[in-house]
Amino acid sequence: MTAQGGAPAHRATAGLVLLHGRGAAAHGMINFAEGLALPEVAMIAPEAPDRSWWPTSFMAPMEALGPWLEPALEAVDRAVSALTCAGLPRASISVCGFSQGACLALEYAARSGLGLSAVFAFTGGLLGTADADGAPTPALYGFTPKRFDYDGRLDGLHMDMSCHDRDPHIPLARFHESEKVLRHLGARVTARIEPGAIHSITEGDVVALRSHLNVPPEASTAQRR
Repeated sequence: MTAQGGAPAHRATAGLVLLHGRGAAAHGMINFAEGLALPEVAMIAPEAPDRSWWPTSFMAPMEALGPWLEPALEAVDRAVSALTCAGLPRASISVCGFSQGACLALEYAARSGLGLSAVFAFTGGLLGTADADGAPTPALYGFTPKRFDYDGRLDGLHMDMSCHDRDPHIPLARFHESEKVLRHLGARVTARIEPGAIHSITEGDVVALRSHLNVPPEASTAQRR
């Protein structure tokens, strides 16, 4: 199931794939984005089965995440493909997720993000590619470390990440590690950390997304040529 909104793809100058969090729905992300005054952006939001991309923490061992991760990544890829098939170049398409959707957005970027316009991850971290050696640690909220052995490059990809410093679901240690990994892959990463034990989209997130997508019409036209 997917929801769509914003401008019709055939006259849009940019595309936006929106990824919801656990227990949320595709139309909720569309409503959020449509409230940001982005009149030239075509929006599409896939919905996870039972409104959850995976049934456990993104920090869980890969044995628990693996069966769910591949279908989730495929859902993002289908949404990106739907926009390109409608005529939007990949370089004009951004991916944005919140919470569980932010984790999925980052993981999709690390594996398949080259050539996208931008990736926005509001309160999230990378899942990783495999379990790593090491004992559970408080810095990872009682979970064990992961490996981040991604094959490709993300040279020049604009990435925007955010998190609160005491987020109840996203360990700050994993947030910092994700930023480091993505920079190593060549992405241009902006990372914002807000104070508080809060799990939410921030004003800074909204400003960052609107700033990137509110492209002047003349620049948008040139990009489509």
